[in-house]
Amino acid sequence: MILIDDVLISDDVVEKQFVCNLSACKGACCIEGDSGAPVEEDEIAPLQQNIDKILPYLTEEGRNAIAAQGVYITEEDDEYTGLATPLINGGACAYIAYRPDGTVTCGIEEAYNDRKISFRKPISCHLYPIRIKNYDTVAAVNFDEWDICNDACTLGKQLKVPVYVFVKDALIRKFGEDFYEVLVQAAKEHEEEMPGKDS
Repeated sequence: MILIDDVLISDDVVEKQFVCNLSACKGACCIEGDSGAPVEEDEIAPLQQNIDKILPYLTEEGRNAIAAQGVYITEEDDEYTGLATPLINGGACAYIAYRPDGTVTCGIEEAYNDRKISFRKPISCHLYPIRIKNYDTVAAVNFDEWDICNDACTLGKQLKVPVYVFVKDALIRKFGEDFYEVLVQAAKEHEEEMPGKDS
């Protein structure tokens, strides 16, 4: 484990490798699962303020789900308690959009990429496959292993991209540039100490 200030980073975040492979998974992480993506309290206002610019990117089912449930919901289950994105009939995220080839993307991010809004998407989505769990004194940063992302792990190994490098922009967005620079140095030191590392 790597501790930076009050953030505890799992070894998997620096040891495992990952690069999203949308051509293989078609954006399955936005469809699979039992709950919506976690939403932080400071993300509610950007969603509310920009929803009219986001809605045109979404499916009719997604727009209907948001109209019925709101731009976010409150969830309580074994996995997660807090705010989350609404779901379409308990399945896909309400904010999904589709590319012509059938790949699922995020309608919020599509609006951001088109410069219609300045909010990219919930930080939980931006950070994936990292998940953060807050405790009393620390925030735990973990690599979330999910079988639908096996192709992403394979591609990450081929390209030799560690998880923390793949999510660099999201980690900086969440914790800041200084934090990321310290993490990079800590990751290098950790790699040098790993068993089997050439001296």
